[in-house]
Amino acid sequence: ARLERNKNHVLAFYDLMFNRSKPAEAMRLYGGATYTQHNPEVPDGRDAFVAFFEKMAQDYPGKSVHFKRVFAEGDYVTLHSEHRFPGLLGGAWAAMDIFRLDADGKIVEHWDVLQKVPSKAAHGNGMF
Repeated sequence: ARLERNKNHVLAFYDLMFNRSKPAEAMRLYGGATYTQHNPEVPDGRDAFVAFFEKMAQDYPGKSVHFKRVFAEGDYVTLHSEHRFPGLLGGAWAAMDIFRLDADGKIVEHWDVLQKVPSKAAHGNGMF
């Protein structure tokens, strides 16, 4: 039950923050007392997270994330997803996000890696 709760919290958090462009509400509902960020492009902490993703919503209206896979083990949830950014960043990006949750199912830590989906690959398997 705990693993399913954690997966559901991460999916709801990410959808609310990214697809629905409501990072303050996402952090209020699903964020822990602290929020440690490991992405070097995003400042650390709850307030900095909200400010960063509010600006992203302004800079990239119509951005979206499509969840492909979600895994949970212990206090960690990993998402494999496809990000789309209209405009400057254009095209699709493959992402792996790792979240750590506290005992109450609140998100307290985040890591990620992003890779632009290339137009050609050495195989036909795709990235998703």
